[in-house]
Amino acid sequence: LRKQIRQVQFISLILLTAGVMLCNMKDYGTSTGNEEEDSILKTDQTKGVMATLGIALSSGFASVYTEKVIKARRDPNVARKNHSLAYLQVQLALVSLVIIGIWAMFKDFDVIVNQGLFSGFNVPAFFSILNSAIGGLIVAAVLKFADAVLKGYATAMSVILTGVLSMLLFGTELNSIYGIGIVNVVCAVLLYNGKNLDKNICAQ
Repeated sequence: LRKQIRQVQFISLILLTAGVMLCNMKDYGTSTGNEEEDSILKTDQTKGVMATLGIALSSGFASVYTEKVIKARRDPNVARKNHSLAYLQVQLALVSLVIIGIWAMFKDFDVIVNQGLFSGFNVPAFFSILNSAIGGLIVAAVLKFADAVLKGYATAMSVILTGVLSMLLFGTELNSIYGIGIVNVVCAVLLYNGKNLDKNICAQ
């Protein structure tokens, strides 16, 4: 996309990655008293960190490519214009609907026949689907009017808010590592949006 990233913004991205990784590390440094269980726990944490990095890389590439498609110069050819990103998304959604419908009929055929297709579809389920739909529209708006990097920052802030709200509403215990992750993310946001920081901080 030919976008230049300043030195401070690059440092900010590193801080953001570290902060999100710290927020997703659970029970780090704790001991169960059993050496075998501690070894398994450390192995699982390593796998989790690697999986998180893999998800971040794949999601980042997908976001940048999607942004490129959305912001690409419009083709005057009507036949090509009809195959826009939204049109392709509708096609993919229809294919997914057919596949999920076949799976539902195969697995829950008796329940669907006896109780109907919308059995168990209550108000919380409706709001959950509505929330997902609105989230998808917001992501599309961010990619169209902002960029994929800011989408990453928004995702990181959502991770922080999820943990804080979970602590306030459900009594989830957050350790000191989570607090360090919050500090990293906040500093990353401030650095990325700061003005003239290259001259003040990164000056030789």
